[in-house]
Amino acid sequence: MQNQLTFQELGLSDALLRAVASKGYLEPTAIQQQAIPAILAGQDLLAGSQTGTGKTAGFTLPMLQKLGARPVSGRPSVRALILTPTRELAAQVGESVTTYGKNMPLRSAIVFGGVSFHNQAKILRSGVDILVATPGRLLDHVSQGTVDLSKVEILVLDEADRMLDMGFIHDMRKIIALLPTKRQNLLFSATFSDEIRELAKGLLKAPLEIQVARKNAPADKIEQIVYPVDNGRKRALLSHLITSENWRQVLVFTRTKHGANRLSEQLGKDGVTSAAIHGNKSQSARTKALADFKRGEVRVLVATDIAARGLDIDQLPHVVNYELPQVPEDYVHRIGRTGRAGKEGKAVSLVCIDEHKLLKDIQRLLKWDIPSVVIPGYEPDPKIKAEPILNGRRQSVGGNKNWGNKNGTRPSRHPNQKGSPTQSRV
Repeated sequence: MQNQLTFQELGLSDALLRAVASKGYLEPTAIQQQAIPAILAGQDLLAGSQTGTGKTAGFTLPMLQKLGARPVSGRPSVRALILTPTRELAAQVGESVTTYGKNMPLRSAIVFGGVSFHNQAKILRSGVDILVATPGRLLDHVSQGTVDLSKVEILVLDEADRMLDMGFIHDMRKIIALLPTKRQNLLFSATFSDEIRELAKGLLKAPLEIQVARKNAPADKIEQIVYPVDNGRKRALLSHLITSENWRQVLVFTRTKHGANRLSEQLGKDGVTSAAIHGNKSQSARTKALADFKRGEVRVLVATDIAARGLDIDQLPHVVNYELPQVPEDYVHRIGRTGRAGKEGKAVSLVCIDEHKLLKDIQRLLKWDIPSVVIPGYEPDPKIKAEPILNGRRQSVGGNKNWGNKNGTRPSRHPNQKGSPTQSRV
């Protein structure tokens, strides 16, 4: 593959080149260099690309070019369908479609849960060329007859591994069954698990396979560091780092929704403007918090892993793991919010003694040890005994204090019970 190709050399139209230039992008990323010509040639694609590598433009630009080259007369039907696992990712992809397609006579729409169904239905009935959707809300529109998928020419599954993780496989199959058999299929995934391979086998026809980064490899330009600290002093250390180093835009991850709310409130009392974003927040509150953060009106965005993928924040310099994730791969997704598209970033993890096993699991996945630095004044107390975190709970001899039932454990829920993640509508 020729290095340092230009967007012109990839065969993009003048309208798209102007849109790309207005974003300040000078040359395509590795995924774009490989994906754009293949998609323009009509190939199916199985693309493995970690977050922050420019994959959204990698499929959006050629999709816009193909649709724009053959405009339809009258009220448009959905010709390109992009499925995403989360509302935030749908909003980001929809924004990219609008930005890159601003010089083209194509209409697009975004549909996801948590906002007015009626308003979405009105837009869909007026006709759109490109639809970005989460699976659950799209099926709601299908059942109400507000969307027609019989004319889809291009199907994109974005972050397909995440959709499988969230239990959307049955919804995805229902949607795919509604599409024309003759279409172009583009599957993007951070990892190529056995499940993804099986999905691709039944969906893609003679696909070109692209993998631009080692599986579960963080972006090269992310500086990673661990700060050991007692659990009870994490908030004080975080406030100290933000103020003493003058961090202006910080994405902070917690394990729980309650923890996100509590930390956001505590930071506010420390004089650090912050907002929380998680699944219990209304969609309008989540959208406002993200917008305020992007504008710099909020200094810290405290998030659960709902935001680990799908947030595209230009030049986000700092990501903080206030609490380490239970799943090592989620660490990679979290820190991938920074160091995007060739920019430098810093990923900080505040690690207490209870999280040492989680840290070891992450380092085993990364195949290297993250540098550890003790901040003077915040040294861990060697007398504190570890209460390892298993399944989100600290396990101690005296029983677990985090949950209210007599066994000290979170009540289980049958997979088919109402409210189960496998039945959720994003």
